[in-house]
This record gives sequence, C-alpha cells and structure tokens, in this order.
Amino acid sequence: MGKVTYDTIVRNGRWFDGTGAPSAVRNIGIRCGHVVAVTEQELDASECPQVIEATGKWVLPGMIDIHTHYDVEVLNGPALSESMRHGVTTVLLGSCSLSTVHVGPVDAGDLFGRVEAIPRDKVIGAVETHKTWSDCEEYISALESRPLGPNVTAFIGHSDIRTAVMGLDRATRKDVRPTGAEQAAMERMLAAALDAGFVGMSSQQLLFDKVDGEVCRSRTLPSTYAGPRELRRLKSLLRRAGRVLQSGPDIENPFNIVSQAAQSLGIVRNPLKTSLLSAADVKANPYAVLIMGPLARVVNALGGNFRWQHLPVPFEVYADGIDLVVFEEFGSGAAALDLRDEVERNALLRDEAYRRRFRKDYDSKFGVRVWHRDFFDAEIVACPDVSVVGRSFGAVGVDRGVHPVDAFLDLVLEHGTDLRWRTTISNHRPEVLRKFAADPGVQMGFSDAGAHLRNMAFYNMGLRLLRHVYAAEKTGRPFMSVEHAVHRLTGELADWYRIDAGHLRVGDRADLVIIDPAHLDDSLDAYAEDTVDHYGGLSRMVNRNDATVDAVLVGGRAVYLDGALTDLVGAHRTGRFLRAAHRAPAPSGALASAGH
Repeated sequence: MGKVTYDTIVRNGRWFDGTGAPSAVRNIGIRCGHVVAVTEQELDASECPQVIEATGKWVLPGMIDIHTHYDVEVLNGPALSESMRHGVTTVLLGSCSLSTVHVGPVDAGDLFGRVEAIPRDKVIGAVETHKTWSDCEEYISALESRPLGPNVTAFIGHSDIRTAVMGLDRATRKDVRPTGAEQAAMERMLAAALDAGFVGMSSQQLLFDKVDGEVCRSRTLPSTYAGPRELRRLKSLLRRAGRVLQSGPDIENPFNIVSQAAQSLGIVRNPLKTSLLSAADVKANPYAVLIMGPLARVVNALGGNFRWQHLPVPFEVYADGIDLVVFEEFGSGAAALDLRDEVERNALLRDEAYRRRFRKDYDSKFGVRVWHRDFFDAEIVACPDVSVVGRSFGAVGVDRGVHPVDAFLDLVLEHGTDLRWRTTISNHRPEVLRKFAADPGVQMGFSDAGAHLRNMAFYNMGLRLLRHVYAAEKTGRPFMSVEHAVHRLTGELADWYRIDAGHLRVGDRADLVIIDPAHLDDSLDAYAEDTVDHYGGLSRMVNRNDATVDAVLVGGRAVYLDGALTDLVGAHRTGRFLRAAHRAPAPSGALASAGH
C-alpha cells in the first residue's frame, strides 16, 4: 500500500465526534473533503500543504443552524459568512412557511419584507436578478452554481407553494379554499420537494406575522388561512416520507399548541416528525416553561416524534424607533406598523385616541403575549438627546410626569429611527436555560439568521451554549457534559433531520470548527454591527468574537483562519445542498482507524 497523503492535518486538538462520545486528543487527517484519519499517532505531514496546530483547542463538527431566513441572502450573498465565522457549517433555509422556490419576486418581497424585517425592495431585486429555476431540482442546481459558503438544506415553505398556486390575494382570504386542482398542485409541489431531498415543509399559524406590499398588506401569512383538509393532506405526504413539519402555533389558542404537538402521534399511521416554535422562558408568561417539557415527553412517550425549537441564549432584541416585530401582536402596535408612510405614521402616533388605545393594550394583563410590555424594562442605547441614553422609557416617563407609553411615543416622534433601544424578551433565567439545554424534547436552534437585520444577532448561539456548559463545568456544578452539548449542536440535529452533517469520524465530510476554550468569554456578548453590500450598505447587527474561533473548514477547505475569512469565501463554492437521507461517498483509499 502506498503512502497516505493528506490535504490538511489538524494536530493535537481535543476531538469531539458529534455523537456525544468521550472526547480525546487526536490528530485528524483530511483528504478530498473527508476525514480519512483520526488517530493518537502523529500523521506524516511531509507532503501536506496545510497543517493546523490545535493543541489546547477543541475540534468539533461544524455546527448546524436549523432555523434561518437566509433564503434571500443566499441568492446575492451566498457566502453567508456571518454564520461561518462562528463555526456554523450547515444552515437550514425555508423556515416559518417562507421560501423562494416557487413565488415570483414581488410575492417574495411581500412575504419576507415585513415578517422578517428584510428590505422589501432588496428581496424583490434578489429574486428578480437570480431566479432561473422553476422547480426544486432547478433551485438546488441554482444554489450549487453559486459560491456557497456553508452547506445548505431546506424546508419547502407552505406559504410559498400556497401563494404560487392560488395567488397571494386568494391565498390570504378567510373565505377562500383551494380548488381541487389547486390542492393537487400543492401536493405535487410538496412531493417534488421531498423527492429532491428537502427535509420537509414549514408552515405557520402564528397570527402576528404580516404580509408586506400594497395589495395584501397587513394580512397574515398564507399558511394561516389553510383549512384542516389542506393541512391533513400535506402532512400525510410528510408522514409517508418520514420528513419533518416545522410549524409555529397560534399562541393565543392553547388548543392549537396541544393539537400541533398531538399531531406527531402515529398510532395507526406513521408518526409526523414535528418541530414546533418555540421553547422559550418568556418574561410575559413565566409559567409556560412548566408545560413545554412535559408536553414533549408525553407525546414522545406515546410514540410521537416531537421537538421544540429553542434559542439557548437570552433573547435580547434591539429596535430603531417603533420598528419591532413584537408590536405586531397587539392592535395598536400593528396599526402603527401597518403604515409605511412616515407622515401618516407620525400623525397616528400624535393622535390622543390612538394613544389611549396603546396605553390600554400596554396595561392589559390578559391574553398570551410574547413581549412583556414593560417600558421600565427597555433601555435606550442611542438617541440624539443624550440625556435619555442608558435610561428606560419608564424612567423618562416618571421624570416627565407621563405614562411610559407616552414617553416612548414622544421620543419616537422626536427622533424617529435615530432612537435605538433594547430589551430582553425571554430566556433571561440561567437556571431555566440549563433545563432546556438538557431536555431531550428540545432542539437547539431558532437563531433567525439572515432576518431582523437591525433587531438581533444570534449567529454565535452555539458558542454561547458551549460557554455556558464549560463555565458550569469549571465551577464544579456541571449540568451537562461538553460532549453532550456538542452533540446537541451537531450530530443530534443531523440525525433527526437526516442530513449528511454533524459528525467528525473517519469517512465523514470534513466540516469542522476549531475553538479556543480560553476565549469562551464575555466577548461572545459584545454588540457589533457591519454593513451588508447586497442590501445597499445597510448596517446590521452581527457578532464579533474572532479570538474564540481559530478555524472553520467546509468540505475540508478552510473558510476562516486566524481571525479572518479566507480568499475562498465569496469566490469559490465550499458548501453544497444536503439532500435528506443522502450521504456523500467517502474517498477511496486507506483510512486510519479512530480510537480512544
């Protein structure tokens, strides 16, 4: 047998394979994009063009982000470098019923613009410029023809196919049901997506996600208008194929939440793999956490296959003026966001009758809500009037002798989007985060990467979970092992969604991240912004903790090294489309065995 050569060697790092098995110091040899050796022995580096020294570092599979809205950005900025630089090597598109597989440019703009806070004109321009596909296979080919940074996989969006078949106007009317031909067309689209290797379908029943544009502005997303028969027939295709339904329940209707969990049960049919949004320790309803875990455990004990999605970090959001999606959940807030014209909106905000309505909504203690509606728990971080910076709207109201709502609206009227503020909506109690992190009915995800560009940045959520676990371990009060945490961010997700990712063993694709545990520190929480060229130079929130990640490889090729993106990023394709239930063949030739 001839000499084994390597394209890259990762030397002496603490290796995690993604299964949850014990970690160990190993040398890793990579050839042709795959791991071909994991060994205690030194590997011959004499003909190896790249050797990465990982002594004292962690080497783990690239992380998987199961909830993104990169569907637009992947068209005009396919490097998706904001995720890659934090160790994410696989992203899942098509969440919340939204995808760009079938709809045209204007409909895509209307679906994504307001719900995901992506500039509508940029959505339209991206789809108009890049759309060359008419079906799922062509869509995959189009993605792989671009310089993808990470791997991508996808849901087909229920609102996407419903809009494409029925038209956006008819698809968002309560009194309209699809014709028999339209129902059959949606089923064909879903079947084609599953045949092409999409991981499943995303739907949405949450009623404060609103459509943008002129014709259907402020209606809820098309999937929220689907009747039981339509949903049942689409779900039956997912059941038969063993694929996933991602769904967001109508949180104002507890029966809807329970029924969506119960739908996972099989009994006389296949279980429906269901990923539901979301498990969160919501400030507005601190008792909800007592129900989420037990509900998942009961459903799964009865034979279901149900998971909650969970963001494993505090859900801190920022806003410029009144532009924040949580205002959609109550009438007066939605009324302001309904108006795009600044003059009209400001006239509304000045109107005393409107203010009375807003104060009533704010003070109401009834009903399920996402935002806690407490302006004393909302800090002003930037404003032309520097006297209010660092203070809450409630405190400003006390000083001015006005209701907190009036203090907020007065400052919005005076400063518009130059008024920037923040609040934490959920996941604020570390002890609850620890329980969610270890709960088998909960999946790590829900970053919303690629959306809400001015409102939040959770690109490094995986690193922040690892910091939480590692810090607890160092204090002698561990709540889970680092190996288990790595598994939850990698192999567990890959296995459940049935994609070729999330593991780092001999024969696996060499998608990996090297982390310096000494820098799992406060830098992970730092606020940062960066401009987005393909969104007209818009400044978006990002994460910048460059000392934490030493290197990121996708398909065996370095995309991030020594605190900087490599020349490959944006110029060459390193990722690929991961088809559900498909595995890329490993290279032929000698493979060294892995062992502890």
